[in-house]
Amino acid sequence: MVTDPCAPHSFYTLPDGRRLAYRHLAGTGPTVVFLPGYMSDMGGTKAGAVFDWAVRRGHGCLLLDYSGCGQSDGDFADGTLSRWCGEVAALIDHCGLDRVVLIGSSMGGWLMLLLAEALGARIAGLVGIAAAPDFTDWGRDPAAKAALAAGQVVHDESPYGPEPTPMYPAFWADGQARCLLGRPIAFDGPVRLLQGQADADVPWAIALRLAAALRSADVQIHLIKDGDHRLSRNADMALLLATLAGLVESDAKGSAA
Repeated sequence: MVTDPCAPHSFYTLPDGRRLAYRHLAGTGPTVVFLPGYMSDMGGTKAGAVFDWAVRRGHGCLLLDYSGCGQSDGDFADGTLSRWCGEVAALIDHCGLDRVVLIGSSMGGWLMLLLAEALGARIAGLVGIAAAPDFTDWGRDPAAKAALAAGQVVHDESPYGPEPTPMYPAFWADGQARCLLGRPIAFDGPVRLLQGQADADVPWAIALRLAAALRSADVQIHLIKDGDHRLSRNADMALLLATLAGLVESDAKGSAA
């Protein structure tokens, strides 16, 4: 959990009264925005490491909890990609950020791509960590899809805890309507994809499909042969922060030129 006093825990109230929890650190260069994965929040290891890196370097950083997650208001069962994408965009506006680097972990990598198309030139670059666009499609067998389409909740065993992970019909239907890999993804900036080849949740072939779908010519994939889905070992974190530094500092130099 991030506890740095430079960025106290804050809440932003949406028009419908729901409050979103976030931490915003002002700094130089593009602001780094970390997008957690499915049923994750800003208290995770990678989010904390990114925030601490930003503190040390003097860069801006924004961490957040989607509605229904972490310390934000709402019911997780009501969450969808469209809803959470709108929340992130609202927080970016609320914090007055005109230039950002998005880091998307797993499902956050899908949101990252949707936001890149929605916010256009405001996005300085993308870093995907086991990015999982379209996982409502390739990550579901026909029986599960049929159950979700019929309005049933589907539960999966979780390798990260004793409780199963639910997928709700609304999330699945919204995801199916927002699939990206079957068309060009309209983003032209730099993209860096970190992907473990021992990832049991996101096949590493998804990173190749994503690279092919992105319109940008500046796409690099870093495959970690023994890397799992979390990519949270010390070496994985060092790679993430080095990759992030390259994007942020390159953009800052380009802006100053």
